[in-house]
Amino acid sequence: MCGIIGFCGYLNAKEELIKGLAELEYRGYDSAGIACFTDRGIEVVKSVGKVAGLENKLPPQMESGCGIGHTRWATHGGVSEVNAHPHRCGNVTLIHNGIIENYHELAKELEKTGRTPLSQTDTEVAVMLLDSLYKGDALEALRGTVERLEGAYAFCIMFADRKDEIYCIRKGSPLVCCSSEEGCAVASDMVALLRYSKEYFVLPEHQVAKVTKNAILVTDLEGMEVSPVMLSINWDMSAAQKNGFKHYMLKEIHEQPESIRRTLAPRMKKGEYILPDFSEDGIEDELFLNVGRIVITACGTAMHAGMMGRILLERLLRIPVSVEIASEFRYGEPILNEKSLVILVSQSGETADTLAALRLAKEKGAKTLSVVNVKGSSIARESDYVLYTHAGPEIAVASTKAYTAQLTAFYLLTFRFAYAVGKLTAKEVSGYMQGLNEVGELMEKMLEQKDRMKELSKRLTPAQDLFFIGRSLDYALSCEGSIKLKEITYIHSEAYAAGELKHGTLSLVTGGVPVIALATQSDVFSKMISNVKEVRARGAMVILITKEGNEAVVENGICDEHLVIPASHDVFAPFTAAVILQLLAYYTSSYRGLDVDQPRNLAKSVTVE
Repeated sequence: MCGIIGFCGYLNAKEELIKGLAELEYRGYDSAGIACFTDRGIEVVKSVGKVAGLENKLPPQMESGCGIGHTRWATHGGVSEVNAHPHRCGNVTLIHNGIIENYHELAKELEKTGRTPLSQTDTEVAVMLLDSLYKGDALEALRGTVERLEGAYAFCIMFADRKDEIYCIRKGSPLVCCSSEEGCAVASDMVALLRYSKEYFVLPEHQVAKVTKNAILVTDLEGMEVSPVMLSINWDMSAAQKNGFKHYMLKEIHEQPESIRRTLAPRMKKGEYILPDFSEDGIEDELFLNVGRIVITACGTAMHAGMMGRILLERLLRIPVSVEIASEFRYGEPILNEKSLVILVSQSGETADTLAALRLAKEKGAKTLSVVNVKGSSIARESDYVLYTHAGPEIAVASTKAYTAQLTAFYLLTFRFAYAVGKLTAKEVSGYMQGLNEVGELMEKMLEQKDRMKELSKRLTPAQDLFFIGRSLDYALSCEGSIKLKEITYIHSEAYAAGELKHGTLSLVTGGVPVIALATQSDVFSKMISNVKEVRARGAMVILITKEGNEAVVENGICDEHLVIPASHDVFAPFTAAVILQLLAYYTSSYRGLDVDQPRNLAKSVTVE
């Protein structure tokens, strides 16, 4: 949620901030604003709506080499110009990502000093508190401010009497920094900094970055200098651009075969047998020994990848595996001990609820392993072990390539785990790995059929309600297909385990209601066909997805549309079927005339609870 950019250097700050905000707009897009040091002091311009609207509003005389910018995803307070960032009080101008939980209590205290909020935001309370404590010493004021704040925050701050300096501090919410010949920059996501450098560092929590034209000085709150850990990225600017595709989502759907290959490549140990190899990740087989229970915790799409992981792990390991919604896990008093392995999944590595779940798991003595896409992210840094997916930047709010890269990670973990504890032989693992290595090619075959999905989406466009049904791995994929559809088409969509139809769900199936039925698993195929007949008998418009070889069953007219994925081992069918569900969602949203990449009320990274 919310995009932050700060620049201090030798270029036009106004232009640099707008470029950065445009690249961060997927993190929040209901309003935007910038503040710059000029000859007239700190000038602030804000606008409701997209960054393009803000750009049109900027005065041409706003010349500066230093400023901060913000694109907002509303949490406290509605969408309005007064609630947009930056916020200003006295000597302090500030932008914020996060939530100040005790803002109401602080606002009452500050009213006694004559400071009354103009907006409905928690952020304005933070800027008023900082201004009340600022007496010319930035560190002292910051120290006093963060001692009072409860919640999560990433701040970029300008003090009126400290021209061409930006101060940054964070807790819970991300900030990354880089330096270049053009100047120094800070942002909530490396995507906005790539034009300057591929080398960066994550600002450690509770430490202060002082950003000037020539350097970024990092200190603790007492003023002692700190040397941050430098990181580098292995993708270039084109990876964060559309490259000829109409939308980022369509581009990212097409990038999946390659992102899976990148995730596999460093973990493919070839010899007599092909085995998963985590030596470069620092994950030894010892991690998998003496594990009595596995808990997978995540949110949204990442949790759906975890649902797939649970089925795979339980099948091959024969030990208990549960999937927990991260926001519920934290407050559910989970039963964990030193024999528990907690696997945390997050594309950004900054998901607030998942990060809180990680910290709780560590407190209870469990071993922790994270599956994340962003180097140096909070979850990655705090986990005992980390398995990076190599999906590259994902800009569309609706996750596609990050999801299938997370699936790839779970397959690798499952196969290595099973081998390490003697549940699979090297030959058996090698067979699975060969199948996993062919997944990218099978997905490319499905992408060749995108015109079929495009045409079929016309039948879904007028729907008000839609249902997905499946069993086993197909049910886990149905959950992902449903969330993908609802978040970008605004069609009410639900996923149900097909065996539950007679336990209430059938009452919702009426004439013409679309039902997408996944039937790719051989052991439950006949039962799924019976379920398809049930919804068909109630007048549903059925889209059936099966593997090659089942055409004879479908010829009996049990569905309205039949989509076929290439033949493969059942366990790999979710990868190719996922392409169908993603394309159906994408084209349906496009036909409905919606903003595919930036759906209403949603943002890419949820860094607050």
